Parts: sequence; structure tokens; C-alpha cells
Amino acid sequence: MKDGAIISNSGHFNVEDRHPVARKLSSSKRTTRDFVEEYTMKDGRRINLLGEGRLINLAAAEGHPASVMDMSFADQALSCEYMVKKPRLARKKVIRFPSTSISALPSSSSSLGIKSIG
Repeated sequence: MKDGAIISNSGHFNVEDRHPVARKLSSSKRTTRDFVEEYTMKDGRRINLLGEGRLINLAAAEGHPASVMDMSFADQALSCEYMVKKPRLARKKVIRFPSTSISALPSSSSSLGIKSIG
């Protein structure tokens, strides 16, 4: 890796990256700011690991607030419902919804979300 590289896990589990290898190959480690560890390799290169290699938007506590995640999951659920109600769209391929598809649903997540907060 290049000097100054930044490693961040946006996957699902902290076993998806090789941060233990970085620890073994480094000559020193320091925290440069919250959720950022800088490993200095024996050859002088510096590698920055975010959130201890954990899923970054959860580990760094600066990810999406629960309300945003809630709306995102609601959109996914409503998309599934839309597909069930329109089986002709269900093919073995990625189906791109037009940007208006979700908001066109009779019970869109934005409408439901606004109703729920009064």
C-alpha cells in the first residue's frame, strides 16, 4: 500500500480486512484522531485504519442516525412489496426502479415517516 493509505471497512464483518496483518507488520501505532489509528510500517510507510477495522458507519458512531436507517430499510421493504404486487417485473436480473417508483407507492416511506412523527 502507498504511504498514507486509508483502510476502512464498509462491508459487514471486521474479518473482511487484513488489519491484524497491519498490526504485525508495523513498527508503531498511534491514534491520530477519534477512530483513526496510524500504523507506521517498518519501511516508514504510514497506513491509517478507521474504526479499528470494524464496520465504519457503526464503529465510528458518525454513521447514519437510526431514523435515516429506518427510512432506508422502509424503502427496501416497500420495494419488495412493489415487486410482489407487480410480478411481471420479477426477472433474474437487477431491476432499477425509476427515482419516482418509491415515492409513487401509495404508502411511501416518506409519507409514513412524516405521519409517524406527527
